[in-house]
Amino acid sequence: MKICLHILILSFCFYSFAQNTNSASEKINKDLLKKNELKNTSLVKNIVLKNIGPSIMSGRVVDIDVNEKKPTEFYVAYASGGLWYTNNNGTSFTPLMDDSNTQNIGDIAVDWKNGTIWVGTGENNSSRSSYAGIGILKSTDQGKTWINTGLNDTHHIGRILINPNNPNEVLIGATGHLYTPNEERGIYKTIDGGKTWTKTLHINTNTGIIDLAYAPNNFNIVYASAWQKDRKGWNFTSSGKGSAIYKSINAGETWEKITSTENGFPTGDGVGRIGLAAFNDSIVYAVLDNQYRRKTESNTIKKTDKLDKEVFKTMTNEEFLSLDNKKLNSFLKTNGFQEKYRAENLKQMVRSGLKKPADITTYLENANSLLFNTPVIGAEVYFTENGGETWLKKNEDFIDDLYYSYGYYFGEIRVNPTNKDKIYITGVPLLFSENNGETFSNLQGKNVHADHQALWINPNLEGHIISGNDGGLNISYDNGKNWTKLNTNNVGQFYAINVDNQEPYHVYGGLQDNGVWHGPHNAPISTKWHQTGKYPWKSLIGGDGMQIEIDSRNHNIVYTGYQFGNYYRINKSSGKKTYIQPKHELGEKPYRFNWQTPILLSKHNQDILYLGSNKLHRSLNQGTSWETISNDLTLGSKKGNVAYGTLTTISESPFKFGVLYTGSDDGLVQISKDGGSSWKILSDSLPKNLWVSRVHASKHKKERVYLTLNGYRNDDFTSYIYCSNDYGNTWKNIMNNMPNSPVNVLIEDPENENLLFVGTDNGLYTSFNRGSSWEVMQNGLPNVAVHDLVIQEEAKHLLIGTHGRSIYKANIKPLQETTEDILQKDLNIFKIKSIRHSKNWGNAWSSWSKPETPGIDIVFYTNSENLYTAKIISKDKTIVSQTKIESDKGFNILSFDVTFSIEGKLNFEKNNNNKLETAKNGKTYLPKGIYTVLLESKTVKKETTFTIE
Repeated sequence: MKICLHILILSFCFYSFAQNTNSASEKINKDLLKKNELKNTSLVKNIVLKNIGPSIMSGRVVDIDVNEKKPTEFYVAYASGGLWYTNNNGTSFTPLMDDSNTQNIGDIAVDWKNGTIWVGTGENNSSRSSYAGIGILKSTDQGKTWINTGLNDTHHIGRILINPNNPNEVLIGATGHLYTPNEERGIYKTIDGGKTWTKTLHINTNTGIIDLAYAPNNFNIVYASAWQKDRKGWNFTSSGKGSAIYKSINAGETWEKITSTENGFPTGDGVGRIGLAAFNDSIVYAVLDNQYRRKTESNTIKKTDKLDKEVFKTMTNEEFLSLDNKKLNSFLKTNGFQEKYRAENLKQMVRSGLKKPADITTYLENANSLLFNTPVIGAEVYFTENGGETWLKKNEDFIDDLYYSYGYYFGEIRVNPTNKDKIYITGVPLLFSENNGETFSNLQGKNVHADHQALWINPNLEGHIISGNDGGLNISYDNGKNWTKLNTNNVGQFYAINVDNQEPYHVYGGLQDNGVWHGPHNAPISTKWHQTGKYPWKSLIGGDGMQIEIDSRNHNIVYTGYQFGNYYRINKSSGKKTYIQPKHELGEKPYRFNWQTPILLSKHNQDILYLGSNKLHRSLNQGTSWETISNDLTLGSKKGNVAYGTLTTISESPFKFGVLYTGSDDGLVQISKDGGSSWKILSDSLPKNLWVSRVHASKHKKERVYLTLNGYRNDDFTSYIYCSNDYGNTWKNIMNNMPNSPVNVLIEDPENENLLFVGTDNGLYTSFNRGSSWEVMQNGLPNVAVHDLVIQEEAKHLLIGTHGRSIYKANIKPLQETTEDILQKDLNIFKIKSIRHSKNWGNAWSSWSKPETPGIDIVFYTNSENLYTAKIISKDKTIVSQTKIESDKGFNILSFDVTFSIEGKLNFEKNNNNKLETAKNGKTYLPKGIYTVLLESKTVKKETTFTIE
């Protein structure tokens, strides 16, 4: 017999933090230590969380570091999925940071001679989900263990450079906080392997360093790009006067600014992110995200036949009435106007004075259109042959369809190490030039994600390149003509997940820039689909995948969509997609939709759908038509280029139709008890101006509601968790012993009202007493952002949607059965699920295949550490197997492979006068019957039974 006690093995990584007087940094370090302490003593540390994938769509890559002498060996860094290693050209990977305090990475650097790895934590792309880091991590044993070398308050790292001739000399480019000014940004240098750091370049509290490049064979010559930016929840200014290029001729000890209006490189407020590539001491390329506006020509209907929204701003009534109806109708349909707004109807409204042409512009103009449609210059390539004394812009034409309006998200340029004329720039898509950047060709492949973030060029093999993008990794050996996809890692960045009730049930998820997918929860993680051509997960829609609601009566009816409220009703069986976003009226201010627009199917009637803009909308017919059931439920919009003053969460009481709660991105929580006829603000006593990440109406008490707030967009990492037992009139803070980390989601167990689960930017927690105390729940789950949680009620599974490591699953049946009485007991054994006997147990179909092997998990709870004897006893009182077990305080799991011990088999055969058959794998499996599990210590014993059917 084999009985294994599953105990969480903690690999202790001792982090030696450099001294830091910053109080916010000290607070974060204190919370990380607190979490590790709680993890060691957690009651649920033995409850296993299993990763169920998917992997095919992967997640955002930020950097690649390849061994040039052996290019089949390399490291890949994911934005929020940690560091992974391969030595077989990407056929398989090993995660190296699962025991680290973070999975968030901005850049990596590897000293291949000595096996030293540097990881700059905190993503460098400044996107909505670019998570902060905890400083600089270093490993001297190829990623087996890590130390933290400091710079904890930098939050986001742009680039790391190692002196190839002195591995203890390292330069760090730190971009700093994402949402607030701070001092710890700029360039830092160490000459003692990270024991101490010296800041050698500081511009100001809003300007950090996004890129560094040194001249090959001369580490004394280093170039740095400074980036000034200001991100808020309602606006992102991705450029500024502080953005510039600097040069050092003494390995980063001192710096000189080398860009000015006199030497050919743009300066001022429109200078955005800059990427650098040095070919030698003097030849350097720079790619600039130029945020200055393009020169516009007068755009009236007299000078062009094309209609756009700007035309209508200054159009007279007479000019509007003279428009060709066919042309006007084409414009109206293309831009999503409601059917009632067609050419002749609109002209009649204008004739009667009800509407004016400018209303068309207003109808289309909102923060989202300002963000994506603003005509900026965009990507430009600059070149110097004299070390930055003068710069020359290489591209004569605009490089369109590369950066659009979000060049802050890319900004990487590479030069072929053996040919100065060949350069690459990343964006949408990957572009290649053979003439110094004067013209470009597209290297995009059909099996390659469009958004490119990192690129490695093999200096020893022409055409061998590796691209890191929002969809993982791709490798090419013919300079992008053909690509191979290397997506075996479960690093999906999920925003939202849900489940249906088919058998087996499916899990649905919306991902960052990878759409919405669904697949069976028990699909094996395997490469078998390479042979069959049938990947178990299927795509529903593209874009940035958002929330999902599934009709409980028919799992083929799914509501989901992509960013900014673009939702559809999808029929999976027919493939039909019906666009269902609510539309405002002409002359009315446009609705404001959050990037992650909330939707909700009513539990009382599955034809009723709620959707939140800045107002709450309700459909009684599956989204075919809408009624707006509120005024603005936010504090209102703010001037900016990002939709703000939007709803972020909706909840309806399971007890009564029409008892509705909403939360907004500006901190308002509201309730309606009459289906939206009237609303009341509930957040006056709560912290202000925080993102309401979740409001959750209780299933167990009609007056109870839970609430979580998130300060991520203020660089506030406090955990805000509240409960109300009077419909939100008063709130109780239930954070208690939870370490601080922004909270994304809270759900209440449907069976046990005391059982709660919370997902934060740094992991998962559970409570058995409605938040009086919290337990870390991360056996198998790294310290990664948990964005969403859902419980499949029939299977009693908790599904965990992470933003960086795909989806996890846990059996929470024992947790649901746990009461306060059980928590006080010396020993409690939970009910064991029956299993069905099979003649195939232990018998492979061939000598080269693995046999089917059964097993049962025996879960028990003890309120103290103890030594137990575990016995499996047959109906005739024969002890068929036994072992000794050292238990932890809390939940323990014995995995039993349903086999006889040698002694147990002999005794059973003797007592039953029956010869047992041994399987091909040499084990003898228990026959059908009822068996007793007995756990016994010196002071207590308990027993239960299980059945082999």
